Amino acid sequence: MVFKKISKKIAADNERGARATIIEDLFYDFNRSRAQIYKMNFVRGIFFGFGSVLGGTVLITLLAWLLGQFVNVFPPLGDFVNGVIDAMKQGK
Repeated sequence: MVFKKISKKIAADNERGARATIIEDLFYDFNRSRAQIYKMNFVRGIFFGFGSVLGGTVLITLLAWLLGQFVNVFPPLGDFVNGVIDAMKQGK
């Protein structure tokens, strides 16, 4: 019973190590130089940043539009939304 647990643990560790080795080999096959890796990560970071800003802008716009739909239903919310819209128009 104890030997079965130990043998299963050893087999699982060997499999994890083999998978990690395969992933490392694939990574180094696709990216042979550090300069290439740095370039790829730099471009990836630029696109990630651009996508985050664009997604945030769309999300805030949709949220403002959605809150604007409830202005007549909840009067205090309408005052708040109007204040936000005025602040956005003034550029503050």
